[in-house]
Formats: sequence, C-alpha cells, structure tokens
Amino acid sequence: MCGICGVYSFSRHAPVAPRLLQAMQQALFHRGPDDDGAYLDHQVGLGLGFRRLSIIDLEGARQPLFNEDQRIVLTFNGEIYNYRDLQDRLLQHGHRLRTNGDGEVIAHLYEQYGTACVQHLRGMFGFALWDARQRRLMLARDRLGIKPLYYTVQDGTLIYASEIKAILQHPHVARTLNLDALKMYLAMRYVPAPHTMFAGIHALPPGHILLCDATGVRVEQYWDIPFVEQPDTQRSEGDYAEELEALLHDIVQQHLISDVPFGAFLSGGVDSSTIVALMTHFLDEPVQTFSVGFAGPWATHSELDFAHQVARQYETHHRDVILTPHDISDAAARVIWHLDQPIGDEATVANYMVAGLASQHVKMVLTGEGGDELFAGYGRYEWEQRGAALRRLPVALRATALGMSRLLEGRRGAKIALYALSHSDEAQRMRNWFPMYNSDMLAALIEGQPLEQHRTQHNAEQMFRHYLDRAGISDPINRMLYVDTWMWLVDDLLARGDKTSMAHSLEARVPFLDHKLVEFAAHLPSHLKVNQLQRKYILKKVAERLLPDTIVYRKKQGFPLPMTEWFRTELRPFVHDLLSPERIQQRGFFNPAYVAQLLHEHDTSIADHSLQLWGLVSLELWQQQFLDRAPLVAPQPEWGAADAARIVRPIADEYAPEQREGLRERSVGEFF
Repeated sequence: MCGICGVYSFSRHAPVAPRLLQAMQQALFHRGPDDDGAYLDHQVGLGLGFRRLSIIDLEGARQPLFNEDQRIVLTFNGEIYNYRDLQDRLLQHGHRLRTNGDGEVIAHLYEQYGTACVQHLRGMFGFALWDARQRRLMLARDRLGIKPLYYTVQDGTLIYASEIKAILQHPHVARTLNLDALKMYLAMRYVPAPHTMFAGIHALPPGHILLCDATGVRVEQYWDIPFVEQPDTQRSEGDYAEELEALLHDIVQQHLISDVPFGAFLSGGVDSSTIVALMTHFLDEPVQTFSVGFAGPWATHSELDFAHQVARQYETHHRDVILTPHDISDAAARVIWHLDQPIGDEATVANYMVAGLASQHVKMVLTGEGGDELFAGYGRYEWEQRGAALRRLPVALRATALGMSRLLEGRRGAKIALYALSHSDEAQRMRNWFPMYNSDMLAALIEGQPLEQHRTQHNAEQMFRHYLDRAGISDPINRMLYVDTWMWLVDDLLARGDKTSMAHSLEARVPFLDHKLVEFAAHLPSHLKVNQLQRKYILKKVAERLLPDTIVYRKKQGFPLPMTEWFRTELRPFVHDLLSPERIQQRGFFNPAYVAQLLHEHDTSIADHSLQLWGLVSLELWQQQFLDRAPLVAPQPEWGAADAARIVRPIADEYAPEQREGLRERSVGEFF
C-alpha cells in the first residue's frame, strides 16, 4: 500500500522540479511512512513519486520498480493477490524478476501484454507506469475503485496523485469550487466520479486506464460489471451456494497474504462476521478484531453486543473503541482533511476512530464492505421490487399501501420510500432513495442564491441516468445494484474507507470486491438476492454454516450514529457555530433563513435534520481547509538527508554514453 504522485509535461517537456515532487510526496506521508523515492527524467519532463507502506517483501520491493532494461518504470499503490501465479507465468515467458513483491509483476506484464496488463491483475491498485520507448505514461485504477487516483491537465502537463491534496501542491493548480459537484454533493452526500469538488480535477473512474503521450490524454474503460439479461436458471440454489462458499474461501485466503500483522473490522453484521469466520479457517492464532460503538444512553445505537457474540464464538482477540460526542467535534476537521472532499455520511468519524484503534495493533485489516451492493442488502431493493405495483395506485393511497407492506424501517424510511416511489422516472427514484437533500429541500436551500441560477452541465439525475443506460439489463434489482456499485459504493463507502484507514497508515482489504466474486454475483438470478423479503438470500445461506441465526438473520442496523440526539445536546454549539447565519451569509451559497429553519426544527424535535445538518457541517469544514487556504502539509526534509527520499534518473539522462553503465550501478542498483 502506498501513495503515488507525479507530473508529466507531455507538450513542453519542461523539467519537473525535485522540490515540487517532494512536496507532493510529503502530502501523502500518511499513506506510506515506511519509505519514499522518485524517478526523474528531465529530457521528457517526467517526475514519478511515491510513499510506501510496506506489507509484502518489506525490504526487497522498494520503488520505483523496473523491467529488465529499466525502460519501463512503475510506481504502485495497492496489492496484487495473484502475484505468485503471475510470477510463475512471467518466468516461463523468460522474464527476470528481481524482487519477491507483488508490484514488480505489473512492469513485466506490461512488457508482455501492453496496456492489457490490467486484465491479468487480481487485486486493488492505482499505478503509474512510464514506457520510455513510446514516451507514454499510463495510469490505471482497479476494477472496483478500491484504491483512489486523481488527475488534472494544466497547460500541457498531466498532474496526478492518490489524493487531491498532493495535486494541490502544484502551483498551477487552482483551488476552485466545482459548482456542479456541489449540487451533486447536496443531493447525494458524495461527489460521483469522474467529478470532484475541485474544478478541473478529476477522479479516474474504476476499471479505467489513462494514457498520456505527446498527442494528449485519453481515458479508456477496460472492465465493467458483467450483469446478464438471462441468468442461468437451470442451476439449483444449492449449486450457487456451493460455488459462492468455495469462492469466499479462496478469496479470503488470498487476502491474508501479508508479511505484517493483520486483523479485521467486525461490526457484528453478516458481512464482516462471515469474513472473520473464514479467516479463522486459515490461521493458527486468534484473529485480531476491532469494533466501534457507543455506551451509556446511546448504547441502543451500538452493534457491539453482536460483534462480541462473533468474537466469542471464534475466540478472536477483540478490542472496541467507544465513540463520544467529543470525538465528533474533535476529529471532524482532521477527517475532512484526509477525505479531500466532504462526504455527508455520519459514519465517517466512526470509521476514522476504529481505524486508529486497529493501527495501534496491526498494519492491515480485512473489512466486510461490498456485501450489500453485491447481494442486495438494503431495504430499497425490496421497495423497488414492489414499486411498480405501488405506483399504479392513486397517490393518496400509496402511503397506506406502504404502511401495510411491512417493508418500512422506521419513520424516516417510510418518508424516503414514499417520496421515492412517487416518481415514475427511474433516475428520479434512484436520486431520491437515499438523498441528503431531496429535490424539494435542495430547491429551498439554494432559493434566492446565485447557486440557484447556476446552470449545471452535470447533475445527480444525469449521473443516475448514465449508469442506468449503461447497465444493459431490465431486472429492477440488478439495475439498482449496478448503479449503487458504481456510485454509492465507490464514491462514498470505498472513498471514506480508504481515506480513513490510510489516515492511520492502515491498509484495508475488501474481500467481497474481488472481481471474480463480483462477476459471480452479477450472474446470479435476482431471486437469490431478494427472496420473499429476505435480502442477501444466497449469502445468508452460506453464512448459516458459519454463524448463528441471531447474527445471520437479525434486522440490518447499519451504523446509525446518535447524531439526532447529539445535535440537540452536546454537539449543538459545534453545529450552530459552523452553520451560523453569518457564516452561511458569507459563503453565499445557501439561503440563511432556510438553514436557520432546519436548525430550529431539529433543535425543537419538530423534525430530524441531522443528516442534512451534518452534510453542511462537513462542507463548511472542507471549505475552511481547502478553499480558504491551501491544505496544510508537514514540512519537507531536504532530499539527500538521512531518511529522506531516494531519487533515480534514467540511464541516459544527462550522461554521456561512457558514463551510463556506472550510473546503472550507482542509482538503479539499490532498488533491486
């Protein structure tokens, strides 16, 4: 696991200043405190940088990595779980490998297969690869977007990094708010790729590569979720369950490859509990597990009892962190700094806190993320399945029908479901299934402000419509799963999962998002996902063999923080200060009277606006740290000093032919 960054002046070939590359690397220090280094080629205007968190081959796999003649140069973030099989294949093709690490195989796969090298990788990754022969830079992001990668193009120069704050170190990159992204954030709680909150800075979408040479920049898709219109209905439920169980065993075993201590996040839900149960099959010592929860009057919001039940069953070495209102106010600004963008998800600070706990004991964890999006774990999949019948009723009767359907999970759920199901347009329904501000609230929030007049080129409904059009299937559940995977999962759950864990130099692995398992789930008939009100049906059939029914079939709780109560009590001063009329007026985006109305209605228990208020709090903290000033980064040590970055140049760079062989020994040899 690492952080990567770089600059390529593809049109002017202007040399990259070492101090600039060093500043970009330093902004990523938390992603890789174990090692750093750089590759500079002044003749072509290229600089590649990295920070390394050592997980596999701790001493040998130092970056940059090369092929045999050093004409292919790689900096790499992530893990390749099938690297041993790839090593064997490459050796059979005559390649010579110099490390036992997983990253080096990418350079040789590129030499063997070109840009199709990504098709052979099984894992999570974001990498930059320089092809000196073609003078072409290739960026790649893993199929599901587990690892992040961002870029911008400024005056013929490509600038990229694992985190946006590193890109912002470049003096030509402006910190300008993207108003389209702001509107999408308010609607969705996150900003969907390829957009970011910064105008001109883009997220490389999952399953895509970027190629940059003298002709410019182009982005190409290399993978998509292969949903099928007609799943194989001849196979029995037992056949599918048997294949799923075998896949999970194989995937979890692969995800345990590590040269450092590791553990798992354990919420007590079926996904993380299944992962922990499978881990114990391959280990001779107790799994270290970590949970976050609440105590005292807020204990009813906690899932710790369920996590403890699984920990006792599998005799894990378990630890909890108890979240308090003070943790929210104390950590919120730091969390937003690590996220680079506001994410209006109330669980973000909890993710940050449990990652901090885990990092004190292990260097890598497995998580249960992704199970809901593969196997239909959210209530909205049931609601959508029955929505067609409900939408045929008169509007006045829909609330009664919903109330009788026994599908609703609380008053907030009923309100959201009724609002969403009232729309016959599929994209509008998806936009309103889980909004931060629904269409009516968003209109009131920006009423009378310049943002109301801003004519967006991209909006939330267009994003949903784009993925619905791309899905290529008619089954309503699978269509929702396709969209949720590419939007909610990637740009909310995985984004905050990566950033909050890497904030503590902790690697988080996601077994459910192995692309072989994703492809298996995409071929499942939808009745094996939602079956007679039972969500995640086939996964639970497998989990039955590992876990008690009290875990497998308990009502999904998610992770609801007691923000409703805290915003009325301990956190009330914190929220009111950040959303004061003066601040709202000064920003000039929102109607101060409407924000004041939201605060009043929440304070007096007229309504629960904790989600909407947290979204505005996150946005204000982000503006303070990224728009009001440049993001703060620790001072950079001078290159050449002890423990500072190593730097390597190409063999031919600024040296006469008779000097090149000596340079090969001095500057490149230490990397092998």
